[in-house]
Amino acid sequence: MGTTDSSRAVAGRTAADPAAPPSGLLDLLSVAAVVLNAQGQVVFWSPKAEELFGHSAAEALGQYAAQLMVHEEHRDEVIELFAHVMESGHDWAGAFPVRHKDGSTRLVEFRNMRLLDDLGDVYALGLAADQATVERVERDAALAMRLVSQSPIGLAILDTDLRYLAMNPALERITGQSAAERLGRPAGEVLTYLNTDPEARLRRVLETGESVVDRHIVCRPPGDPDHDHAWSVSYYRLEDSGGRVLGLAYSVIDVTERHRAAAEAAQARQRLALIAQASACVGTTLDLETTACELADVVVPALADVAAVDVLDSALDGRTAPDDGPARFRALAVSAAHAAEAARAADPPGELASYDSDRLMTQCVRNRQPVLLPHTSRRDLERIARHGEAASLLAAAGVHSYLAVPLLARGEVLGALALTRTRNPAPFDDDDVFLACELAARAAVCIDNARGYQAQRHMALTLQRSLLPQLATHLPGLEIACRYQPAGATSEIGGDWYDAIPLQGDKTALVVGDVMGSGINAAATMGQLRSAARAFAELDLTPEEALYHLDHLTEGVEQAITTCLYCVCDPHQGQCRMCLAGHLPPALLRAGHPARLLDLPSGVPLGVGGVPFEAATIAFRPGDELVLYTDGLVETRSESIDARLETLLDALTATRGHDPEETCERILEMLRPPGGEDDVALLIARARPLRPTRPDAGWTMDKRSRGQSSP
Repeated sequence: MGTTDSSRAVAGRTAADPAAPPSGLLDLLSVAAVVLNAQGQVVFWSPKAEELFGHSAAEALGQYAAQLMVHEEHRDEVIELFAHVMESGHDWAGAFPVRHKDGSTRLVEFRNMRLLDDLGDVYALGLAADQATVERVERDAALAMRLVSQSPIGLAILDTDLRYLAMNPALERITGQSAAERLGRPAGEVLTYLNTDPEARLRRVLETGESVVDRHIVCRPPGDPDHDHAWSVSYYRLEDSGGRVLGLAYSVIDVTERHRAAAEAAQARQRLALIAQASACVGTTLDLETTACELADVVVPALADVAAVDVLDSALDGRTAPDDGPARFRALAVSAAHAAEAARAADPPGELASYDSDRLMTQCVRNRQPVLLPHTSRRDLERIARHGEAASLLAAAGVHSYLAVPLLARGEVLGALALTRTRNPAPFDDDDVFLACELAARAAVCIDNARGYQAQRHMALTLQRSLLPQLATHLPGLEIACRYQPAGATSEIGGDWYDAIPLQGDKTALVVGDVMGSGINAAATMGQLRSAARAFAELDLTPEEALYHLDHLTEGVEQAITTCLYCVCDPHQGQCRMCLAGHLPPALLRAGHPARLLDLPSGVPLGVGGVPFEAATIAFRPGDELVLYTDGLVETRSESIDARLETLLDALTATRGHDPEETCERILEMLRPPGGEDDVALLIARARPLRPTRPDAGWTMDKRSRGQSSP
């Protein structure tokens, strides 16, 4: 049943049901009615008069009122007042003591007035109520009015049609709407600034009588449409003492300050959590791009809808950036909370972009200060974007706020972190600037570490590659293929190497070694050992003799422990003599047979000293393949070394008949784990028929390659 129907039902019940309890102010006052004729005799006596004065109607009718109710000392005064009212027709109101039937005296409030009937006869009507009752009702009404008018709680009263009947000043102050703007208007027409449907909730309370207490509402009222306000609202139905529905009332308590304090505390906790997350998630590797992506992912969507990390190209090269003109940035990472034009407006990772001197990102890195635009205009977007097309994408995405902070580490500006907001309606503020600077400072140190590491790694890798030989693919009786792969981004390079050294009599020395440790020291040690191995090979030493001298060379030298495999192939004899110094055994692949590991004496690593090396000779005829490798190819943390060696043999068997170059690629593809933590040296030698030539051709050719004449 609707509100109007409900009101009609209540009104109909009151009119049709004489047994319904009365209600209203007169009932609270218990007003008695007495009518006197012109002679002062009682001609009408109401039931309330009987309650007030104690006399029944039968006892009072026909009696002179003055004699019945007034003490003798007050009768003359009362008779005089009665005559004045009857003669002048003016009402009189006041209080005087009345004698009760039980003999007690009561102070009664009176209002007397003259009445004239249709026959011209004159009567006097007296309305009376106990003064104590009148004072109590007046006091309660006054107190209620003062409480309502002076209360800091906003109050409003609505009728059964949900139209405003009254509201107090506190509600005017809280909402910013005056009483004149509300009175007489329906609630649904007034409360349009609330996000919910308030009229439906009010109707439900009016119909069911179930109050809603302390409901939290966040809105932007008419008095302050630019800021959120928080209210605690309660709705309850108004009924009289008889249960008749009078309407609805609601109260509003302004809890904005408490809400803002709670929001600020929650925001502070979120910021601390974000900083803690950044500390744990940013800089997990020494890879520059990965570190930048970690920073961008941390701030999205907690701080921004789109984040871009760009570094100065000069910072990557170790150069000093110019103080004027365009600034060149290398885009490292872009992260977006959702697909939008704003993400496409950012420079793609890896791309080199030039920003004019009037662009905000250029100003950010040159001034080394944050750039904050709480509210962006079209002109601002043109200063944010690199070109007009990107500015149009930013506008289409709804970018309304922008923040750029410099990436500063150890006194040097490396680049900038650029943040934009599209769907997040809040503009960037000073707290966001502080948080972004804190995150950027932490990330900048990680980026600087990654930059330094990559520079050192590049230098070590350059050194190592320069120390590795450029091998010929064909040597007497051999077809050679080799590969070197450095360690992944999370580790430094190692000291792995390979070599194929032409010897006298068409023989070839094949060497694969692994210096323990990593970095420039390992690469430098590797270069020394490779050079020494070549020198010993020139002396036509046997494998065990060559390893003996290499061991003696490295004995007692710090960080020189090395595993090595030294092999001499003789195509005329169709055999290889090889020796191990703590190295993994080579694999042999023969036609018609699966690949297998050679069972050789393992020996001890170079640098240990005092242990002789043992060599072994195997047949090595055309078509056979010998595979030399370092442990980085087969060692992982997730699988045992035996399982990995079996995988290597299976892979070699599967690539039987392939070109050695292709076999190298396939083996690395199948066994090399992504981002491997150790470097790998791989050398594959396939025996082939020896072309007819002079016995010393290989020796002569080798000397000529070094500018020496043949003997």
